[in-house]
Amino acid sequence: MGEGCGTGVRTVTFVVGTGRSGSTALSRVLREHPAVLSLNELGATAMRDATLGEEPLSGREFWALVTEPHEMFDNMIRSGVPLPEFLYNRSPGRYAAETTGIPALSLMVLPHLTDDPDGLLDALAPRVTGWPVRPGPRHWEALFEVLAEYGGGASAAVERSGYSTGSIPSLHRAFPHARFVHLFRDGPDCALSMSRHTGFRFITQLLEMTELAGVASPSELTPEQVAALPPHLSALLAGRFDPALVLERSLPVTRFGALWSRLVAEGVENLSVVPEEARTTLSYERLLAAPHAELARLARFLDVEPLPDWLDTGAAMLDGSRCGTALRLPPAELAALRESCAPGTAALRQDAAGQQM
Repeated sequence: MGEGCGTGVRTVTFVVGTGRSGSTALSRVLREHPAVLSLNELGATAMRDATLGEEPLSGREFWALVTEPHEMFDNMIRSGVPLPEFLYNRSPGRYAAETTGIPALSLMVLPHLTDDPDGLLDALAPRVTGWPVRPGPRHWEALFEVLAEYGGGASAAVERSGYSTGSIPSLHRAFPHARFVHLFRDGPDCALSMSRHTGFRFITQLLEMTELAGVASPSELTPEQVAALPPHLSALLAGRFDPALVLERSLPVTRFGALWSRLVAEGVENLSVVPEEARTTLSYERLLAAPHAELARLARFLDVEPLPDWLDTGAAMLDGSRCGTALRLPPAELAALRESCAPGTAALRQDAAGQQM
């Protein structure tokens, strides 16, 4: 797949979904399989648009893009509201959000693979920067090969990011032979988890900004539009902000139910253009109810062996205590949450019915 990097990686798979659906745990389980290169949150941190198009990039240009610190994530760390999924800041090396910024690859990808992310970054740099000019996706394939090589020779690269349903079209264009797994969770449970999660509380307020300003993305906001936003929203775009704006603002759980519905429906629609044999679904609830069977099915889809020891290890790593958490809400709040999740639930049912035909 990658020039000068061998041909060990036979398949590339993207696990896509809303987030808060057991996806981080799944990355940990996949990491335990000796034939899997588990790429944790690569899409969320380092797969910038410029690296997914056909415009040629030198190895040096590609490396600069994938190691450039993620400004918004660094801002969250500086402000005292890091995502719980961030790994590098828990055991920091020579990089810090306060000073250098944390290289994008180092925030969640490399610490998932090694206890020495700085060392791995240093080892990768001279190899990648010396690569020839070629489109970004070909650089990614070469990087998968190199990371698999460092990890002992995995044959399947599996990237998994939360909040990733919107990236499916660009990933499918960049990697036309890639496989896709749509991971989803019960709507009310997932939405309730989102409502308590730093990242999703931040995301919903970013979405509120774009709706008020009439733009598609926060990156499109002009200084004039930012100045016109309510102060509790515009402050979140600063390099440092009051963490209470994220942690303490009252946000109705139905807002997260509506977000879950939108993301699930988006995922179903975007995956409909992927060839049927190159996509599958994975229900968080089914995974918890029958971990050995579901992990074995997933392994076969990834084109790796469902090793008995790995199935046992993976099953033991999954926590079933989070199922049904929304049922503890007051009846009226639960009913409203279910209503906000209804469009997404219907999209999943229609998708399942279509697959059975």
